[in-house]
Amino acid sequence: MYFNLKIFEAINGLANQSKILDALAIFLAEYLPYLLMLLLLSFLFWPKKDRSKNRAMVLVSVIAALVARLAVKNIILLFYSSPRPFISLPSANKLISASSAENWQSFPSGHTILFFALSAVIYSFNRKVGIFFFFCSALMGTARVFVGVHWPSDILAGAVLGIIVGIITKWLYTKYKI
Repeated sequence: MYFNLKIFEAINGLANQSKILDALAIFLAEYLPYLLMLLLLSFLFWPKKDRSKNRAMVLVSVIAALVARLAVKNIILLFYSSPRPFISLPSANKLISASSAENWQSFPSGHTILFFALSAVIYSFNRKVGIFFFFCSALMGTARVFVGVHWPSDILAGAVLGIIVGIITKWLYTKYKI
């Protein structure tokens, strides 16, 4: 817990120091997910030579992401609730809004579990695109700490759980062609 707090303070302590850095972090935390989803959906149509493989990649990755976000995270929330940093630390720099209904749903990060599940499946189909998605997912997770809505442990747990769900989903798809 000590390291979680110290890492949070180091990252979140950079907030409100530079308008450019704040704007970048807000973009990465709030708007990058939409761009990544649009990019993923573009693989339904492009490139034409790999259309069937890409459609499978999109379908399997979206299924993995939905299972990770809607099932795994919600099961964890049945047994464990964790306050967001701005609830526990009044001095935390909060740069984006979070629903008050989610104030005690910090662990694991929903964004991170979703995007790392996507990334794991995408990587199994296309390494270059997968590495790009992993990189963007890591940036997004770090930005969510920077803007004050998640602890580093929320991001780490979301990444690990998302990757596990992605691997299992891809394995089931390969084994059963579901």
